[in-house]
Amino acid sequence: MNDQKQQSGLARLGKRYIPALDWLPRYGRDQFSGDLIAGLIVAVLLVPQGMAYAMLAGLPPQVGLYASVIPLIIYGLMGTSRALGVGPVAIVALMTATSVGALADEGSEEYITLALILALMVGVIQIGMGLLRAGFVVNFLSHPVLSGFINAAALMIAASQVGHLFGLDVGRNETFLDQVIEIGGALGTINPVTTSIGITSVLALIYFQKRGRAHLEKLGLPEGAATFLSRGGTLLTVIVASLVVWLLQLDETRNVNVVGEVPAGLPMPSFPAIELSQVQALIPAAVLISLVGFMESISIAKSLASRERERVDPDQELVALGAANVGASFGGGFSVTGSFSRSILNYTSGARTGMSSIITAGIVLLAVLLLTPAFHFMPRATLSAIVIVAVAGLLEAKTFRRVWSYRPADAATLIITFVAVLGIGVELGIITGILASIGLYLWRTSRPAIVELGLVEGTDHYRNINRHETVSDPRVLLLRVDESLYFANTQRLQDEVSQCLHERPELEHLVLVGTAINDVDASALETLEELHVQMSAAGVKMHLAGFKLIVLERLRNTLLLQLVGSSRIHTTVNDSVAAINREFPDDMPFGAHRAAIAESEV
Repeated sequence: MNDQKQQSGLARLGKRYIPALDWLPRYGRDQFSGDLIAGLIVAVLLVPQGMAYAMLAGLPPQVGLYASVIPLIIYGLMGTSRALGVGPVAIVALMTATSVGALADEGSEEYITLALILALMVGVIQIGMGLLRAGFVVNFLSHPVLSGFINAAALMIAASQVGHLFGLDVGRNETFLDQVIEIGGALGTINPVTTSIGITSVLALIYFQKRGRAHLEKLGLPEGAATFLSRGGTLLTVIVASLVVWLLQLDETRNVNVVGEVPAGLPMPSFPAIELSQVQALIPAAVLISLVGFMESISIAKSLASRERERVDPDQELVALGAANVGASFGGGFSVTGSFSRSILNYTSGARTGMSSIITAGIVLLAVLLLTPAFHFMPRATLSAIVIVAVAGLLEAKTFRRVWSYRPADAATLIITFVAVLGIGVELGIITGILASIGLYLWRTSRPAIVELGLVEGTDHYRNINRHETVSDPRVLLLRVDESLYFANTQRLQDEVSQCLHERPELEHLVLVGTAINDVDASALETLEELHVQMSAAGVKMHLAGFKLIVLERLRNTLLLQLVGSSRIHTTVNDSVAAINREFPDDMPFGAHRAAIAESEV
């Protein structure tokens, strides 16, 4: 019996961390047909994209193919999203280049080793976060911060590819401004043939992306064939450009930069040689890539899952992405995450399970084993064109307008992040954005709205006296605090009450309305206790009204409730006013209006 329970527990644990153990036994022919088509179509896009993003990361093009095999198999078995297309992406490639490029020369063995170590660190961090159920950490990357980073990163990525696109003699720079200055100084070295290939590739990619399907259908091709060809436009562009370079020998006669020799097959899985100093230097980048990569992936996965009313487990997604990154490190690749474009393509092509990712990996593996000679004449200008067209879709001016119209402070966070990433680099730029976001939040919550309430005539409702026609009584002050009370804003409350006490010599009762207070920290508790002492010394009685039960439970054994007393703790504002009225039998505050209400109700 115990053995059966143990086996059952192991089975549940296995399905928890390897969801494929749940769906594989029920896998059928109908699912396979959808997965096969989706896997094939995604692979057609992934092969050139993977090589292009590896080049963006400062790595040999084949590294992008290595990162598109083992990680995809691992995610296909462990992921909870059937449609998420994991693999190399532009943002993570840029972050890899900026972090590793600061420690080693691009193209060196040390550079490649550091990229492998970075992928391993990202994987370990993500697995740790998933096992600890710490996915909430990504909440510190607010949407304005992420949007500012992505927009700035898109410009940085595009600038980094201009040299390859036009055949310029430029290197890699850490900041956008330095990159632009170097490009400006190298304009005299433009290669006209390379430029022609690059610009033509950009136009071809845009055509296939925007108009290809509709034009192919007008030419009489069936809808399925037109869709497949338009989605395969990236690969078709690469093939045509490579044939042109090969037939005309442009790499030799016109100095067109090509990929060159690509080793056939996958490298033997190995553990990268790690030094403690390297790990310490890469920790900030590894943490940021872990957070940014997961946030990008989970937002895509949830969006697609919601269309099918399916559930994505964020903690398991962290484990799956982490395992995929560990696999990328051992398999000679670099950091991977979910791709928006490939995920959408995977979903719309009919992916039914994680098998589509495994099929994509199998097709990429075949390309690595059999087609590497064909990659030799692939022009780097075309790979740069792929990157530029891909990141163009990341630019979102409408996000800034929407955020600005809703809350300018959040738009300020977006701008700060955007400028910081462009001006001081990716890692410091994101950290600056996060700190700005937290700083603005603290500034906003340190200045909470503290409003005086009055009785709306003809009703028993109490509202903001500055927004409604109300009746007040100089002997009673009803103050509502529209924010949780904590160390940063308690002084403002104390100042507000002190000012009212000074301006109202007739004041006899202060009612603190806590309907919007969700928490009271230790500093705020001490301030409220001091406030009670201050009020008592001035002959003013302090009441608490409308505080949530969870807050009162936390305050139960504190000195504050002992000082206030149970008779002055009220469920609603009306209850507090009723209790105060009993102390003024002859001249009740708000009494005439409440009497009129009572009469009308009778």
